[in-house]
Amino acid sequence: MDFKHVGIILGASALSLGLFSANVNATTTLNEQPPVQIQAASTENVFTKEDLIKKFRAFFPKQFDFLTNADFQMNGGYYYPGEETMRYDLFFTKTISGKQLYGNVSFVGKDLQIENFSYQPASVTEALFPAKVSKDEAKKIAGDFMKKYLDGGEYQLETDSYGYYPTQILTEPIRYSFSYTRLKNKVSIADQRIEVSVLGNGEIVGFYRNPDANKASTFDDVKQVKAKDAILKKVKENLYVEKQYQIETDYQTGERHVRLVYQPIPSLLGVHASSGKYLTLNGYSADFPKKSTISMLASKPIPSKNEGGVTIEEAKKIAEQLLKIDLKDVKSNIESIREINNYNGQEVYSIQYMYSYPNGGSGASLEINKQTGEVIQYYNMKSQILEQLGEKPSEAKPLSEKQALEKAIGHIKKWVPSYLHKYAKPMEAAYLDEMQGSYMFNFPRVVNGVIVSGDYISVGVAKDGSLNNLYVNYQEVENWPSLDKAISEKQAREILTKSLSLRLNYMKTDNKQENNHYDLVYSTLFNERSFSTLDALTGEWQALNGENNSPVVSHPWAEEELNYFINAKILDIKDPKKFNGDAAISKGEALQVLMKSLTYMYSDYYYPEQENKNQSFENIDPKHPLYQSVERAVEMGVIKPDTKNFAIDEPISKEQLAVWYIRTLGLEQAAKHSTIYKLPFTDTDKVQKELLGYVALANSLELLEADQGTFNPKKEVTYAELAVSTIKLAHKISDKGRAFPY
Repeated sequence: MDFKHVGIILGASALSLGLFSANVNATTTLNEQPPVQIQAASTENVFTKEDLIKKFRAFFPKQFDFLTNADFQMNGGYYYPGEETMRYDLFFTKTISGKQLYGNVSFVGKDLQIENFSYQPASVTEALFPAKVSKDEAKKIAGDFMKKYLDGGEYQLETDSYGYYPTQILTEPIRYSFSYTRLKNKVSIADQRIEVSVLGNGEIVGFYRNPDANKASTFDDVKQVKAKDAILKKVKENLYVEKQYQIETDYQTGERHVRLVYQPIPSLLGVHASSGKYLTLNGYSADFPKKSTISMLASKPIPSKNEGGVTIEEAKKIAEQLLKIDLKDVKSNIESIREINNYNGQEVYSIQYMYSYPNGGSGASLEINKQTGEVIQYYNMKSQILEQLGEKPSEAKPLSEKQALEKAIGHIKKWVPSYLHKYAKPMEAAYLDEMQGSYMFNFPRVVNGVIVSGDYISVGVAKDGSLNNLYVNYQEVENWPSLDKAISEKQAREILTKSLSLRLNYMKTDNKQENNHYDLVYSTLFNERSFSTLDALTGEWQALNGENNSPVVSHPWAEEELNYFINAKILDIKDPKKFNGDAAISKGEALQVLMKSLTYMYSDYYYPEQENKNQSFENIDPKHPLYQSVERAVEMGVIKPDTKNFAIDEPISKEQLAVWYIRTLGLEQAAKHSTIYKLPFTDTDKVQKELLGYVALANSLELLEADQGTFNPKKEVTYAELAVSTIKLAHKISDKGRAFPY
């Protein structure tokens, strides 16, 4: 297999799954496939495709009766690495009225228990905003599904769950996700969950069960648990806070925002419910964890070996030195070098390389900082190549964690010395890969004596001390919130103490593969949530990533639509008290709303290698905040670059908006024949003649309608009118199956 220009490294589990993936876009054949039989194991049954279909239909009675057996495909059985339980995949696809539906089901074990299910219906109109089914109704549907699936098993709906969901465009259906935790002795098992997704039309379209739920495990005796109140009192007496910087990123614009927060007892993960010992980042301790001690890697700046920057040729030599490999018949070759701005906005050389050997090849990429010549992203592929060649890995005696840490610091000094004075030694124990005997360390960044959450240097050390991987997640930030403006630690401690509570759950407290025991642990909650922080400047609670912090506006007839746009970040409202939904919206803002509604907008920050250099209007250069929206609209044909400048500040009229909508639907050729249309309006004479077709089509499609027989073509469109009509447009696009490039 030729893996040229592979940008990521696939682990063994991902690769094993990939080998059995089906093409969901494959067309269904008319003839029945020959029967497939899979011998699961000597002690298990032989399964055919019909066996899987029968199990699937029993699980979803009547829902998929429109599918014939010919619409299904079965893939061979397979194992997850390190497991002995056989799994089987069933795929289905069908085209109905020109629209394709598809799905897949994964079965596990001799009982063919459904472990994973995913389904995309052909029509999702009723699931688009505003969805046919509310979240509460979807919750009941998911609950009824769980009762049937579990057949009396013990699970409970989690109300304190967190998952990041990116901004959704209007042509995609509403999905409600619910997480259920398995119970043992009426106590939640933290890592054994079932996820259920319900489409906005009420259909179950997603289901996932953690594979660990099938494993035999042991559990602490719930009868030995100490009283919650006594432990809570002890934690409150010892509670302390530490300041942290948190960098939050808008993944559409690339804009970063830094918050200063108070983190309560960062090293405390919980309290063992039986022994009363404290679970910390480094394991159990009889003593309450102390405040973090920051130990910097260097006290002052250290210049890089290539201060002043490196050329492409020099970068190539650095890469060649790093990529040397001492394996027979294995050759390394640099495929390409590109100069780009990386994910963190740094000027780097992105170097794609290949290792070739007799029966194949493997490739990846690394990054070298152009200004310093330092390697800031690298992954060592030697162990994977050895596996591919069928050779034994290094037989070196594994290092201790202390020895591995010394090696990791040595690698940082060698490859990225200029970063040493900005980062500290790890605050937590390393992750140990027991199978490989390797360690992974995270070195946190420190600014103004405060840890920066999420900004770190990650270093992997192989058991022989060599460099496994290196990643510098350094993020450029101009303004850091002042520590002097924060509320006092005493105030923060009082707020946190009042909101502190404990929750009893079963947890695995180490990452050892052979560990199948669950401890009973009291974990801390604040305001009954696991995922919230205290803003150090205001003393107010903040959810992660601004969750549930969207402003809310009111309007007599478009309130739901406007608030949906705001919550989905389609419409940016700074001050909800001053917002007027009946105010005219400018062309620039209207175009941005339209583009964000119908297509995903990512800045060059997100895909630096795909940087768009086009400039259609003189007043909208690549640095302009509307640049991506304008260029995407030109690309889609919504606007034409037939003027020198784009009038972003002018209000958009109703007839001009009709033009945008009809172009978006791909109906411009029909609209251009203006003489064939007769408009039923009393003010038809006020519509520009060349726009008669656009207005007629927009009206007949009920996108922009008349008011008591009057269309008012010159009327300035308001925020409310744009929100309501854009949602109608999204429904029309979905009905047509029209797709846009993301």
